[in-house]
Amino acid sequence: MVLESFLNPAAAKRHPIETFFLGVLYSVIGLFLAYWVFRDYSSLTLVFLITLAAAPLLYFTVASEERADAALASERAILKEHSKVFLFLMSLFLGITVSLALLYVFLPADMVSVLFSSQTQTIASINNQISGSISGAAAARSDIFLRIFLNNVRVLIFSILFSVLYGIGALFILTWNASVIAAAIGNSIRSHLASTAQAIGLEKVGGYLHVFSFGFLRYALHGLPEVFAYFVGGLAGGILSVALIRNDLIGEKRERILLDVAGLTLLALGVLLIAAFLEVYVTPFFF
Repeated sequence: MVLESFLNPAAAKRHPIETFFLGVLYSVIGLFLAYWVFRDYSSLTLVFLITLAAAPLLYFTVASEERADAALASERAILKEHSKVFLFLMSLFLGITVSLALLYVFLPADMVSVLFSSQTQTIASINNQISGSISGAAAARSDIFLRIFLNNVRVLIFSILFSVLYGIGALFILTWNASVIAAAIGNSIRSHLASTAQAIGLEKVGGYLHVFSFGFLRYALHGLPEVFAYFVGGLAGGILSVALIRNDLIGEKRERILLDVAGLTLLALGVLLIAAFLEVYVTPFFF
């Protein structure tokens, strides 16, 4: 495949900047192909095409991590190896999110409404759930915190399960989340650009830079930790999947691999706890 030949897993872990632009490339190609070929279903097709392009890269990366689990002697060495993968995955995710958000802002409105229709419906559903919780008489921030945390844990479970069953199945969930976050960021930027243009005119470049930074930071503050947790869970499930295929769970390697998978899962849960706290108690304070 042409797209997968742009970068190999070893290079991806060493050059996260290249991985970022690879995410941009996958997103742009996937978005326009989805719109031209499957216009009525493009909001989901673009996620599938981006996943399809990134799948070989992620599969070989996860496979190399499973080999590292079996070969490396200390937990510190394993975690150091994993940290490179996390940086690579976050770079890929940021490339997808940033490019889709910018496309949401600059593409024509009628095109955007088709390309991000499913994502927009998902955002509206999430907002309705949160607003319904807030408007309840007995509602409190702790209730919203618990609701958000449990919902994020559910996504984490699916990420792990999809990785175990499909190898790189979590990539689809993560790409979907990237597209939803990109739609939320793009909508925020687009709406604020209109009001900024009316207030200060087209000549004030600083005002527009403020709008873009505001839109990204509003969702990045809690969104990035959430996605990081899903990547950690996806890596845990992927390592377990490869270990099952290679029969590495039979013998002396089993304990080391299971401990690593359990440790990654606990790390993901801890990060989700922090992300929920940021979303409920910190983000509203600034935005």
